[in-house]
Amino acid sequence: MDHWDGRGGDWEELKALVVSAGGEVVGKVSQRRREPDPALFIGKGKAELLKEEAREKEADLVIFDQDLTPVQVKNLEKILGVKILDRSGLILDIFARRARSKEAKTQVELAQLKWLLPRLTRRWTHLSRQEGGIGTRGPGETQLEVDRRRVRKRISDLQSALKRIEAERRVQRRRRAGLYKITLVGYTNAGKSSLLNLLSRSQVEVKERLFATLDSTSRIVWLAPRKKVLFTDTIGFIKRLPPLLVASFRSTLGVVMEADLLIHLVDSSILDFEPHILTVREVLRDLGVLFKPTILVLNKIDLLKPSQIRAFRAQYPEALLLSVLKGQGIEELKRGMWEHWAQRSSLNPQA
Repeated sequence: MDHWDGRGGDWEELKALVVSAGGEVVGKVSQRRREPDPALFIGKGKAELLKEEAREKEADLVIFDQDLTPVQVKNLEKILGVKILDRSGLILDIFARRARSKEAKTQVELAQLKWLLPRLTRRWTHLSRQEGGIGTRGPGETQLEVDRRRVRKRISDLQSALKRIEAERRVQRRRRAGLYKITLVGYTNAGKSSLLNLLSRSQVEVKERLFATLDSTSRIVWLAPRKKVLFTDTIGFIKRLPPLLVASFRSTLGVVMEADLLIHLVDSSILDFEPHILTVREVLRDLGVLFKPTILVLNKIDLLKPSQIRAFRAQYPEALLLSVLKGQGIEELKRGMWEHWAQRSSLNPQA
């Protein structure tokens, strides 16, 4: 593993991504530079060091915690003699492994092919003979030997398919037009699906892993005996989420744009979670919904010390603190959602 510290690499997160993709981490190398080398991203000396490290550890893949140009990948593979994958390629591979629904598979394949297109050269043909591995899932196994014209045709077909799916979604949304809509957003693995299950008493699949949820899932939640709302879980965000994925998943993220209220769930057991909050806000800004009514919720307080809880209450006085696992703070959250709905109803009697 190698990352350029000048852009804020995060070793623990990169390690978690590799594990999520089914890989085994055998070592890491880092370098601090003023700017990346145009030909190799890292320096030539560091590339030679990385070559020896990979040979010693018998690594068959080197992953960079930054995005690389096709030229940089080509040059690095020539020196190291192993496959090179950048951060976007790794995340795309994880999404390909997680995709289950037709929509998610279409969105992921579209993003993968757009990522692959500028990298489509003859040097990739040897990968088509591989049985699998990180970075070879999905179109990586079948599209490497086709020419750019056929890839562009496939991209066009996928875009048309997503437009049809979006049209179906619009019909579904019209049927739910009268419901107050609350949408969960947050960094990946913050506990959103668990909260949805608790509030709706449903059994949405929950797994402790990055990007466990790629499809939006909606359930009816009763805030009061005679008041129900549509509560929706969404895909988790992550720092430097590839723009191709954000673009491809725009129809899925439409539930965020149409929400009356957002619940921003944060894993407070990660003590330095402020970057996670900022990352989610950046994505919301890109979607044009940063200023939607939002309740900030710090989850997993059962893992915190009393002194930490007091510190977070002082630092984030507007936030609600809860533990989905223990059921702590759930009634406060429901009251907060009810108050938002009541305030909106008083301003708009038709709501």
